[in-house]
Amino acid sequence: MTSTIIQLVPEQARRLPVAALGPGLPAHLPKMRWSGLLQFWRRPKSRPFRIWHARRNVEMLPGILLRDALRMPLRLVFTSASQRRHTGYTRWLIGRMDAVIATSARSGAYLTVPHTVIHHGIDLARFRPHPGGAPAARTEVGLDSARRTVGCFGRVRHQKGTDLFVEAMIALLPHHSGWQAVVAGRATAEHVAFETELKRRVAAAGLSDRILFVGEHRDIERWYRALDLFVAPQRWEGFGLTPMEAMSCGVPVVAADVGVFSDVVTDGCGTIVPPDDLPALAAAIEPFLDDEPSRAQAADAALAKARAEFALAREADEIIAVYERLWASA
Repeated sequence: MTSTIIQLVPEQARRLPVAALGPGLPAHLPKMRWSGLLQFWRRPKSRPFRIWHARRNVEMLPGILLRDALRMPLRLVFTSASQRRHTGYTRWLIGRMDAVIATSARSGAYLTVPHTVIHHGIDLARFRPHPGGAPAARTEVGLDSARRTVGCFGRVRHQKGTDLFVEAMIALLPHHSGWQAVVAGRATAEHVAFETELKRRVAAAGLSDRILFVGEHRDIERWYRALDLFVAPQRWEGFGLTPMEAMSCGVPVVAADVGVFSDVVTDGCGTIVPPDDLPALAAAIEPFLDDEPSRAQAADAALAKARAEFALAREADEIIAVYERLWASA
């Protein structure tokens, strides 16, 4: 959620005055101090009220207090990414919003109030294919440029299905000598033992030179460009940006049916498999390792869909349309 806000707010700021509020925000974001809340008693010059856009319970509650207890001229918007039944307290908070956004149809199915489905977008200028192709991108990040590469990016932990990816690679790579695998992401302290065990399994299989753990990278787009196939094996996901980022770099995707993945990986862009199903995951990956023409066709379809549907500007426009409907209703 935080990464989506970091990308979205500057895009929104190109269209209307917007500021983020909260701890630990990056320096480049337009933001306000807590003391700035005092100005909320005054209506903005060009609008009948301000909009307080919350993404968490702890953000909805202050908005309710500012609007209802302190009588500030505000309207409240909430974005829900959760794909589980909300608690009674959360339903109470959501019921007091003036507008609700769901990040996917699946998350919207758990809402009991009217809502608008708006998928997240990504920065297509950042996530794009390498002009020299994947082999050139592999050279830039220090990978073997001659081997095609399949990747799995994100936090290294059980929920993300990193073990499913590693086990699939242990089963498949001995039969596909022209391929290598990359795991990019950080294992936080409580998951270091999990990562250590995965590395032990890789070493026991004699594949430490072909299943690589490269850690966390802030320039992750460079690693996407080095891929020929991306795998998203999550057991659970609220939304999940990684398939969108991969497709925007011209990479087809094999993904578990969680989060928004089944809405994203369509139209020949890859394959969706049941979550937590290792045999199905391996079976979906292998055709891409065997059939280069089909893989290339899926890569083209992935890139075309990303350029048509995944733009961050599209998300910003759709959210602002929700704001405009609230302002018009006044």
